Amino acid sequence: MKTKAKVLLTVSLLIAVGMIANAIIQQQAVLPYLGIFFVVGLGLAMLRLFVNGMIKKMKGKHIGVKVLFFVVLLGFGIPFQNWFRTDVILAMSTEFIIPCIIIAVASMVFMTVLYGVLYERKKLRYLEPNIEKALSDK
Repeated sequence: MKTKAKVLLTVSLLIAVGMIANAIIQQQAVLPYLGIFFVVGLGLAMLRLFVNGMIKKMKGKHIGVKVLFFVVLLGFGIPFQNWFRTDVILAMSTEFIIPCIIIAVASMVFMTVLYGVLYERKKLRYLEPNIEKALSDK
């Protein structure tokens, strides 16, 4: 694992765990929201990774397929984003907004980096036997 990935994983996890531990110790009312926003951040990171993967697969596809993909993506994404912003975030107490956004961003960074590290390990495990087989065939 690269040093940059280790640092990002450690810092993002320490931020999330530290904020949750602080809320537990001080018995703050924001505690349930921190857990919810941690999971929301993990989900948003996975959604972003999924969409990026699908966009990479769009090369060579017909223009109609590309347009349909983005129409569906934006058709679901924009109303959901608007609902989440207005009915969830802005409806919260102003004391809760900053910690919730911080923990959501920390969990998004954590999941994105973790996925990248796990993906590289899986790819390396897949390539190693094939390289050894190719070398032994010669």
